[in-house]
Amino acid sequence: MFDFIAFLRNMHILISNDDGYLATGLNALAESLSEIAEISVVAPDKNRSAASNSLTLEMPLRAQTSENGFIRVDGTPTDCVHLAITGLLEQEPDMVFAGINHGANLGDDVLYSGTVAAATEGRFLGLPAVAISLASNDSKHFDTAAHVAVTLLKQIVKNPLPKDTLLNVNVPDLPISELKGYQSTRLGQRHKAEPVIKSTDPRGRDIYWVGPPGAKQDAGQGTDFYAIDQGYVSVTPLQLDLTRYDRMNEIAQWLPQGNNT
Repeated sequence: MFDFIAFLRNMHILISNDDGYLATGLNALAESLSEIAEISVVAPDKNRSAASNSLTLEMPLRAQTSENGFIRVDGTPTDCVHLAITGLLEQEPDMVFAGINHGANLGDDVLYSGTVAAATEGRFLGLPAVAISLASNDSKHFDTAAHVAVTLLKQIVKNPLPKDTLLNVNVPDLPISELKGYQSTRLGQRHKAEPVIKSTDPRGRDIYWVGPPGAKQDAGQGTDFYAIDQGYVSVTPLQLDLTRYDRMNEIAQWLPQGNNT
């Protein structure tokens, strides 16, 4: 008979994030998952939000073990996961969890998110991966997101993810008792980003702050935005192959023939 609890106990889960190794969300996720599985935490040494899938290639990376046992790396979230899986850890993990992010990763956010990038790198390297975010600008209920992470881990063990899929999970910033449930969703879309904010430094030189992300645009029923607004956990399956297959024949028709330019 399959011993589910024993199986979980023998799992080795790599945890990373983009908010840095001291982030509240990372600690909440690590504490929760460590109660049912073996964990290793490898995270950036400082906030690397919006680092996307950047990988450090022109300089060496340094990894140090902190007092809490977490390994901090002077690199990006992608660096952290890549190092952990390809030789930093003595034992290769079975799965990657990234988060709990301080803020939502909805719609277009996934293109910039270091949290999603950490999960993506795990998936690129052959492991099941989940990115989990607490959808609030003033995140409070990390215990709720941690509870969701444990729930989804158990579901994934029972029903493994396809090899080409990772999960982008957003959790309403609500007490556990107020969650409406879970919804399988698609990515919504935002309007274009707000304009840059121009200012000057103390020496009078121009400086620019990247503007806030755009407001919700495609946010109707079925989207991740809608699920969060209704109090549901949004679970969006993402694929790594970005090919637009339904346009390949169309492109083939107008490409130059032979070596004509």
